Amino acid sequence: MKKHNFYAGPSILPEFTVEETAKAVKDFAGTGISVMSISHRSKEFVAVMDEAQQLFKELLHIPEGYSVLFLGGGASTQFAMIPYNLLNKKAAYLNTGAWAKKAIKEATLFGEMEITASSEDKNFSYIPKGYSIPDDVDYFHITTNNTIYGTEIKEDFDSPVPLVADMSSDIFSRPVDVSKYALIYGGAQKNLAPAGVTFVIIKNDILGKVDRKIPTMLNYQTHIDKGSMFNTPPVLPVFSALQTLKWLKDMGGVEEMHKINQKKAEMLYNEIERNSLFRCTVENTDDRSLMNVCFVMDEDHKDKEKAFLDFATEKGMVGIKGHRSVGGFRASLYNALPLDSVEALISCMQEFEKK
Repeated sequence: MKKHNFYAGPSILPEFTVEETAKAVKDFAGTGISVMSISHRSKEFVAVMDEAQQLFKELLHIPEGYSVLFLGGGASTQFAMIPYNLLNKKAAYLNTGAWAKKAIKEATLFGEMEITASSEDKNFSYIPKGYSIPDDVDYFHITTNNTIYGTEIKEDFDSPVPLVADMSSDIFSRPVDVSKYALIYGGAQKNLAPAGVTFVIIKNDILGKVDRKIPTMLNYQTHIDKGSMFNTPPVLPVFSALQTLKWLKDMGGVEEMHKINQKKAEMLYNEIERNSLFRCTVENTDDRSLMNVCFVMDEDHKDKEKAFLDFATEKGMVGIKGHRSVGGFRASLYNALPLDSVEALISCMQEFEKK
């Protein structure tokens, strides 16, 4: 039976990425050595790092004056690294979920922090509207996609201060005007690579403006100066990231991928709306994530939740159980998830409804 992988992360990767990585584990670039055993200073791996950074810039149309970094530590390390490097006196954050709250907690260690707007009053089931970004802060931080709650900010808005964005779960899923951001970061284990590498897109001229001394490894300038090679980078995930970037380019780039993602999400959301057993947890259609579709049983059918999860599992649906803070179900529709997996989930929902 074919398995349909809807895990929220680590999640599905392109077959091309899996196959090429598997080959390189045995023999990397014809060296006769595994990519897991090769020196990161070897010319073969330096070429991988250079090409990955170049493709990153090409696919996202990153303008001059920005650097692309591949670091360790996950997005959670970035929660502290960002204020360490950028927060001199005060920062502002948009609170849209669990990961935004974690970022906010770290920022309070480095200076004054203002929550500009929050959707916590309704369990983060919407994106706040109508707020004003303060102009007296060092930066404004947003989390563009909220995997747990199924909401997403889909626009690149103008900001009077440097805009910082956690794009862990929607990077490369839609076109992004990078010029509107001072820094974009994220863990790679959704749309890019296996867990273990973190990407950072940073505007070079935002650095060097804080009064504090920054430890070497936590200073962005350290990694910019050394091209992400100051210390041993996560070699295997970086190699896998390059394969995903090649696959994405071959698929037509971010613009074409966005069209596919819109189609997948529209199909599933339409079925949730049509099906008498289910309802979406995010009422405002504009706020609904293209990457993580969260839904629950309708109030009249709450008792059937476990039965549907068991039924879907028997049909090959993997990873659709919702996060414990929301309950219900979550289908993650990342770039590598094929259309036929969405069709299979929809058929499963329809068959259960008939039963």
